[in-house]
Amino acid sequence: MTATAPVPPTSTVPTGTVPSDPEPTPIPVPDPVVTPLTVPVFTHDVAIVGLGYVGLPTALAYHHAGRSVLALDVSARRLDDIANGAVDAIASDHDRLTEALDSTRFELTSDVRRLAFARAVIICVPTPVDAHLVPDLGILGRACATVAAEAVPGQLLVLTSTTYVGCTAELLGQPLAARGLVVGEDVHLAFSAERIDPGSTIVAQEQVPRVVGGATAACLERAVELLGRYADSVHPVPCLETAEMTKLLENTFRAVNIALANEFADVCTDLGLDVTDVIGAAATKPYGFMPFWPGPGVGGHCIPCDPHYLLWQLRRSHVEVPVMDAAMHQIAARPGRVVERVRKVLSDRGLGMAGARVLVMGVAYKPGVADLRESPALEILEQLQHEGAHVGFVDPYIDSARLPDGSELHAVADPRAFQPTLVLVHTAHPGLDVSWMAPEQLVLDATFRTAVPAERVTL
Repeated sequence: MTATAPVPPTSTVPTGTVPSDPEPTPIPVPDPVVTPLTVPVFTHDVAIVGLGYVGLPTALAYHHAGRSVLALDVSARRLDDIANGAVDAIASDHDRLTEALDSTRFELTSDVRRLAFARAVIICVPTPVDAHLVPDLGILGRACATVAAEAVPGQLLVLTSTTYVGCTAELLGQPLAARGLVVGEDVHLAFSAERIDPGSTIVAQEQVPRVVGGATAACLERAVELLGRYADSVHPVPCLETAEMTKLLENTFRAVNIALANEFADVCTDLGLDVTDVIGAAATKPYGFMPFWPGPGVGGHCIPCDPHYLLWQLRRSHVEVPVMDAAMHQIAARPGRVVERVRKVLSDRGLGMAGARVLVMGVAYKPGVADLRESPALEILEQLQHEGAHVGFVDPYIDSARLPDGSELHAVADPRAFQPTLVLVHTAHPGLDVSWMAPEQLVLDATFRTAVPAERVTL
């Protein structure tokens, strides 16, 4: 027997679809084995569900703060990688992982029944979109169904995954109520979106304020206390929905401004101007301006995905948001713009795309990480291949990359031996090696800010 994870009810998101915005695929989840409501004996301060780029650093932060942590993931491979220290993480988190693996206060598990022994449970799972930019609620739906089924009296449940407004109440609050658990009395429920910047060491995780909303005043009090165990600052808001909308605003703000920066870059190229000079000059203004820099596109787990959770919800309500719509359309189209620019640069030198050898430097979605999620490089490589180019890539963090069409590329061992017709700089990792380039090498710099000893043009 299977159940279907809930979708927003008509009171929050009216029914009805538009042809360009299909419904998310129903989420088949097995009927969970419900934990009996017994008097709990908590052996862990907190359980973290999902040990990816958000969950693992969160678990390590709590352990480093002196808490006992149950770290849960359903992937045996991921658990093995963590147990062996084979994870993509900043140096301080590697140190914390070594410390945690030697501690009795840190337990790795795939057994969801262990959740009943944690005083608090924090859900840190991905919320991607599908190929049609429609929210894919599968992972989140299964995680919430499991946590709600295993919940015991006295627990605090916190959702950190970015999602649509009303999701916490629907995917956690409703299943808890169906079990007879009263939110705010038997169990407590809160939402506090993650704010981790993967690969960045500029601001420590503990220094980033946590925004949190609770289902009730008692829930908020519990959640503030939990988050304050490792975070220097906690900012409470009136309700779950305010906290959910806050994260959507944060990432939509970034998406809109990145789209604007990309548009200005295209305009500057047409006018023969260097957009970095323009942005740098504007950034001298000490108020009313924040610099955003153009590039080959937007990747990662946040900006290309999160605004679509709000757009999906608003379309169902027939609410028009033209600025957000335009920004996300521009972001989705950016890889195609890069391919067009490659074609133009080659054409200006009497060369065609068919048979051209194009080497992409850096395919991770941002510098300093081994993360390919939503990386524009994947779509760029696929489109270049489709148009007849012979493509390759180099990336010190990534050995192979699976393209959207399912084909797999392996990193080029020797970029000089590849004999590229054109080098496309996509991700400027720290210590990017450009020493192999000859002065006559044609380079298209999609980052706008990478110095190379060659014939450089910008996107």
